Amino acid sequence: MGLITIDYRDRKLIYEQLIDNVKMLVLRGDLKKNDFLPSVRTLAKELGINPNTIQKAYAELERQGIIASLSGRGSIVILDGSEIASAGKESLRAEMTILASKARTLHMTREEFLECAAAIWQAAEPDTGKETE
Repeated sequence: MGLITIDYRDRKLIYEQLIDNVKMLVLRGDLKKNDFLPSVRTLAKELGINPNTIQKAYAELERQGIIASLSGRGSIVILDGSEIASAGKESLRAEMTILASKARTLHMTREEFLECAAAIWQAAEPDTGKETE
């Protein structure tokens, strides 16, 4: 496949990196709904990692409803990028609710909270030379 990569210096576990890789490929449109993922053996050989690690990642992706295993045929993507983005936004909204609650507990004003969020948003912005809202 060539699109899935592992960073051995990353503190994130390998199977978690695999999960993130597949999600990103779907979000970018490199993997589309009804596309097959590489077989466990093929990907394990390509990446030089234990097949059980691949299987663990695929099992978690299936649990999350992103892929499905078809008996004797492999694993197939069952969500498109917009569906993954929607679920991710909902998860992010829940995390932001927790952060807002913590900020209120610390007596942070709404303006301070929004300024902090804006600064973090700006710092995370890829350097494209363009301003975004």
